[in-house]
Amino acid sequence: QEQLLESGGGLVQPGGSLTLSCAVSGRTVSRSGVGWFRQAPGKEREFVAGISYSGDSVEYDDSVKGRFTIWRDNAKGTVYLQMNSLKPEDTAVYYCAARLTYIRSISSIFDYGHWGQGTQVTVSS
Repeated sequence: QEQLLESGGGLVQPGGSLTLSCAVSGRTVSRSGVGWFRQAPGKEREFVAGISYSGDSVEYDDSVKGRFTIWRDNAKGTVYLQMNSLKPEDTAVYYCAARLTYIRSISSIFDYGHWGQGTQVTVSS
């Protein structure tokens, strides 16, 4: 069964840090690129960061560059998102997904599937 499962969300103060994990299982998705997306209340789901299967290629949305880091440990079947200097505007449900097609860019939501259930990140004092 192809599955991605997020964990690590929570409540953090502005300026704090969190590390999200995405456990990837399944023959297809375990060899796929993975993206992190987020969705705030009343807003569309948006790209945050993406990584290729090898880890050689990564990309970030401009809003998180220099603050967030994505990496993966294929031996553990896990993709991580380290989030530093968190801001209230980072508050959202964070999702990971497998990149199933390469028609558009790494940041295109339409290239992804097998979405996880999401993990809530709240940045508030």
